[in-house]
Amino acid sequence: MAQSNTRSGAGETEETPAKSREIKYEFTPNFPEILSQLGITLLVSTYQAGQLVKLGAPGGKLEISFHRFDRCMGVAWQSGRLAVGSRESVHFLEERREVASALPTPGFETTYLARRSIQTGEIQGHELVWSDGKLWCVNTAFSCLCQISDTFSFLPIWKPRFISELAAEDRCHLNGVAFDGGSPAYVSVLGETNTPQGWRPGKLGGGCLLDVRQNEVVARGFAMPHSPRVWNNQLWCLNSGYGRLEMIDRHSGKATEVVGVPGYTRGLAFAGPIAAIGMSKIRETSTFGGMPIAETKDELRCAIALVNWQTGQAISRIEFKTGVEEIFDVQIMPGVRSAYISGPNSHDDEQAPVWVVPPMQ
Repeated sequence: MAQSNTRSGAGETEETPAKSREIKYEFTPNFPEILSQLGITLLVSTYQAGQLVKLGAPGGKLEISFHRFDRCMGVAWQSGRLAVGSRESVHFLEERREVASALPTPGFETTYLARRSIQTGEIQGHELVWSDGKLWCVNTAFSCLCQISDTFSFLPIWKPRFISELAAEDRCHLNGVAFDGGSPAYVSVLGETNTPQGWRPGKLGGGCLLDVRQNEVVARGFAMPHSPRVWNNQLWCLNSGYGRLEMIDRHSGKATEVVGVPGYTRGLAFAGPIAAIGMSKIRETSTFGGMPIAETKDELRCAIALVNWQTGQAISRIEFKTGVEEIFDVQIMPGVRSAYISGPNSHDDEQAPVWVVPPMQ
């Protein structure tokens, strides 16, 4: 790692007061260059630190900002809007390009401003996806896929065949979804179980991928799989307990390792030949105990790895040295090089307030 930086007061946990943690990070020299060449901005959620991290590289120089969201989890971007899941709410940020030129700090292409939130309750929304104007949510607490509603806590749409009823019991730890052709195609679960927290005893090899349309198992034998994705007409998944990115044959269910990284893998996004993979350290809890990567616990890193999925080569990364230990979700804003984000807690983000007001009538 050749370049480093420090962000004071950017991280917070339930045990640590706001503005008392320090986030230090390092990145390889080519990290900003790759983001710039791809013309993208990365969005990274950190459940443990309660932050949405924005990573851009206009002009080849890293641009990073931190935004406070309580237990930040699933993130979804669609041109014109951004959704961020937190402990009991989903926050909606609207794009306002015309505001960028009036910001105190010049150089931003566009802005995303917090405008409203919907109270969902603590559904453990692991992933969010915009599709056809609707916001889908991986509802882990209730073991289902749902849509976010203005009227209800959520609209249940689909559940695995083996889940008998909707109950806030995290029966199978349904945690990820892959969309294909505008609709949900595959989900990841940590077990084919139908009892409260029933997935925990078999977590070392009970994980599987399900075909949503057929409601059948596609592949089994994973150690805590996360972040299924369809990219380049291929099915991908993170075999988190092994710290690997794998490609899955949709017909045979065979998993092929593409690359291994020194971290608990969670959060995956693609842009061209590059896969951005979230890497986390692991806590000493019953959740992660016994995982294969626990054997190298002291070597694990909290980082975003950029990998060439065509060659299986890890080519760049940004690593969080202090203040952030777990990455939750990773999303890409294609075609966006520099965006200003003003979240619901701008005072905690040490940002000046941004007002958008129409002319007085």
